[in-house]
Amino acid sequence: MTAAAPDTSSRTAPQRRPFGPGTRMWDETGLITFSLTAGSAFLLQTMEPTISAVVDEHSTFRTDPLGRAVRSVGSVMMWIYGGDEAIAEADRLRKMHTTLNTTTADGVRHQALSSGPWAWVLHTGTFAFTMNSEYFARRPLTAAEKEAYYQETVQLMRNFSVAPKEIPADYTAFEKFFTDMVENHLQDTGTAHDYLRVIRSIAPPAQLPRALRPVWKRAVAPVGWLQYFVTVGTTPEVARRKLGLTWSASDERKLKAVGWFIARAVPLLPERVRYFPIAYEARRLERDRARLRKVIDLRPM
Repeated sequence: MTAAAPDTSSRTAPQRRPFGPGTRMWDETGLITFSLTAGSAFLLQTMEPTISAVVDEHSTFRTDPLGRAVRSVGSVMMWIYGGDEAIAEADRLRKMHTTLNTTTADGVRHQALSSGPWAWVLHTGTFAFTMNSEYFARRPLTAAEKEAYYQETVQLMRNFSVAPKEIPADYTAFEKFFTDMVENHLQDTGTAHDYLRVIRSIAPPAQLPRALRPVWKRAVAPVGWLQYFVTVGTTPEVARRKLGLTWSASDERKLKAVGWFIARAVPLLPERVRYFPIAYEARRLERDRARLRKVIDLRPM
């Protein structure tokens, strides 16, 4: 079954343009807490049949999980903080995906740039962002804030040349579309289970000497546990059931306790630590530009 097509009537696609200060994406996408719910987004992607097939054949998430994660985070930071290069990054990704196609054993041809799967990648990001605010912020987003953020997502999807037919008109329509996708289209895939296994036990970098690998395993074990725990906990219950994952009331209380602590600890960190490097430098540069503009405006004439 396929998800119901979003209602795109009476809408004009926005022009492609980079993001900047004054948007929620600018303020929050670059936070280090972004990575906590990025796991559930990727898990939902690997449950989509076409994405699963393409990732299964072409992705390095099994053989180079850290490298893939670092590259993915860097790319996402470019989408929001790259200025004019943000559009170039979107075009680079589209060009890279033109050749990422595969045919599964059942004879079905899967193309990475098929409009539905291409859009689903960004739709899972919307879900992950709202889950992040649900667990790892001082308060969840209000209905109005969800709508405002979703309209920023519409701009992001436009930057990625997502087909208008794949973009629900507002957040309410998105929720209906997303629920239908999870219930009726996502599947229990081997790729999803492989991803869960990989994040639970993070493999060492290939260049790490063999003698240091036991040390690595002990050092990253808590990180792997947290990423797996948060990924499972922030994945929709319907998707968890399809994958055979269990989640108890005790697990939910534990996740909320972890989230409560993170929501209060992260804002106390210096901005350089609180944000990923690209995000931090972009924000610092914008403040420098604002100060320069103020000095220019105050110059004697």
